[in-house]
Parts: sequence; structure tokens; C-alpha cells
Amino acid sequence: MNFDFSDDQKSLKDEARRFLADKAGSKVTRRVLDNADVSYDDGLWRAVAEMGWLGAAIPEEHGGLGLGRLELCVLAEELGRAVAPIPFSSTVYFFAEALMLAGSDAQKAALLPKVAAGEVIGCFALNEGPGTPTASGIQAKFDGSTLTGAKIPVTDGDCATHAVVVAKEGSGISLVLVDLNQAGVTRTTLKTLDPTRGHAKLEFKGAKAERIGGAGQGWELAEAVLDRAAVLLAFEQLGGSQACMEMAIDYAKNRVAFSRQIGSFQAIKHKLADMYVNNEVARSNAYYGAWALSTEAAELPFAAAASRVAASDAYYFCAKENIQTHGGMGFTWDVDCHLFFRRAKLLAVQAGSPAAWKEKLVKRLEQRNAA
Repeated sequence: MNFDFSDDQKSLKDEARRFLADKAGSKVTRRVLDNADVSYDDGLWRAVAEMGWLGAAIPEEHGGLGLGRLELCVLAEELGRAVAPIPFSSTVYFFAEALMLAGSDAQKAALLPKVAAGEVIGCFALNEGPGTPTASGIQAKFDGSTLTGAKIPVTDGDCATHAVVVAKEGSGISLVLVDLNQAGVTRTTLKTLDPTRGHAKLEFKGAKAERIGGAGQGWELAEAVLDRAAVLLAFEQLGGSQACMEMAIDYAKNRVAFSRQIGSFQAIKHKLADMYVNNEVARSNAYYGAWALSTEAAELPFAAAASRVAASDAYYFCAKENIQTHGGMGFTWDVDCHLFFRRAKLLAVQAGSPAAWKEKLVKRLEQRNAA
């Protein structure tokens, strides 16, 4: 079985890399990092929308390109490589996926074209505080027309126009669609390790809302959304991890100490070799996840968990070792190592921690083996 991307998908990857090299990069990321009044770069967001990337996986009848999930994986990897400071993952991996998975025809027709055009920024509100969320722990309540409760932290909740919220409805859990630009919604911006991706606490006080999917199906739908997002996040993490390794290799080739390139020292060689091994493990799992996602295979829950764990571990390891390879320079503000380290730590918890995904993988394997 060939898990590699097609020639057309590889061409898309090359085009995306050239585009982001011109429109994004550390200068754009630092511009957001240095400005406390913004949490994403609006110019890059509009440019990405004009390229059609926001609608890459959205069907043509809803204003998208209708390319598919594999093309979205390609774009996710390049966005991760560029440490792009835009709410792409929240809008595309979570919000749009939730709509395409469970939204009604009217909901899709109303919002997906606006997502593709960049007019709607979406977010996915699941957490209600520290720890791994559970169905029994959800306190936000939906009464059929209004939503009450709080969600914290919500990635890109500070800039989103709409949210898909996991809420209690009666004795079950439902997914709820909320327009955040209304009087019943209050946002509180949160400080995080990576200010180039905004976070907020969202409070709902009788906010008008409508259900996505069937009543009581929310937890199963949320798990399905998380599985899809996990694969796409894995590619974004893989892109950042690969960039860290390449930065470390380039520095090791050019930095001279004791009249030798530091890359010739065994300790540095071992670091670079370990980075390569971690990245290849992450890539193989991510490709497996991409196949499962694009074919809607029954293995998706297992592939999603495996790709999420491997990519999270690889990105953190490579971001950390990239700093170590740079030595004292790696800890400075002027060197870009910290941009990747911040993003590695943030992405590792955006859809649940690696520990939570390891637990999911074990439980899913146990359930399958017991069947």
C-alpha cells in the first residue's frame, strides 16, 4: 500500500511553502507576538482565504474547493512549518469539520461559504477547566434555544465569530452552534505560553443557540471531531518539528567551536539523529492517520490517537533539542527557536494532552480486542 502523497499534492505542498515563505515566516509571527492588542495576523488570514485554503476540504456546493482531507493535511504541515499566527486550525480542523459532520443543510449553506471566504472564524468549546473533559463533567446547559455556562480555555475564542459548544441537554450531551457576537456572550482573553494563538474564557448567559446533530449525540460527535482534528494537528506539528530539525542541522553545519563545526561532535550528531528518528515515527503515524481520515476508515480512532501522540512527542522533542543545539543563542529572544517551542507546547494540549490520547488509544484497543 502506498501512503505517499500524489504528484499534485506534492505540487500543492511546494506552492504552499513558497507562498508562506513570502507572506508568513518569523517576522509575521513576531509581529503578533510583540503586539498585545492582536492574537492573529489579519493580512495573512485574508491572504490564506484568497488562496482558497480555508475551503480546501469544503464541498464546492458550499463555496469550497472540494479537494479533500489529504490536501488539507498538506496545507496543515506547511502552516505548522511557518508557525503561522492565524486561527486556521480552530476554524478548519474543528469548526468546519463539526459542521460538515453533523450540521443541517441550512447550517452548512449559511456558514460554510463564509468559512471558505474567511468571513467566519470558528472555534470549538469543550473544556471547562483543568483536566481531561468527560461527558459527566460538562456543566454548560442548552435548553433547546439558549445556552448557559462557561468554557475555558477556548483556543481562538477571543477572535472567533462563531463557536461549536459541547453542552448538556437534558440527561445527554449535544453540540450547539452559537454566534459569539451577541449580548449573551462574554469573552475574557487569557494569557498563554504562545500569544500568537489567542485563547479566551467564554461565558454564556442565555445566549441564543441551535443544536448541531441529534439531541444527546453530542459526546459521540465531539469525539469524532477530535479524531479528525487530531490527524490534521499532527501534520501541523510535523511541519514545525521538521523545521526545528532543519534549523538545528543548519546551525550545526555553520557554527564553529574549537576550530570544528559543532555538527562533527558526537553529542550533536546524536541529537540530530534522535530528532530525525522522532520525526520519521511521527510522519509514518501521520500518514496512517491521513489515509484513515481521507477514506473514512474504521481505523480512524486508532490512527488519530497514534498520530496525535507521535506528533506531539516529536514536536516537543525537536523544539527542545533545537534550542540545545543552538546552545546559549537558542535561549535568546532574537533567535527563532522559542517560536517553535511555544507552539509545540501549545499544540500538544489544544485537543487534549498526549497523556489523554495515550489513554484513549489504550482504551480503544482494549475495546476492540474484547469485541
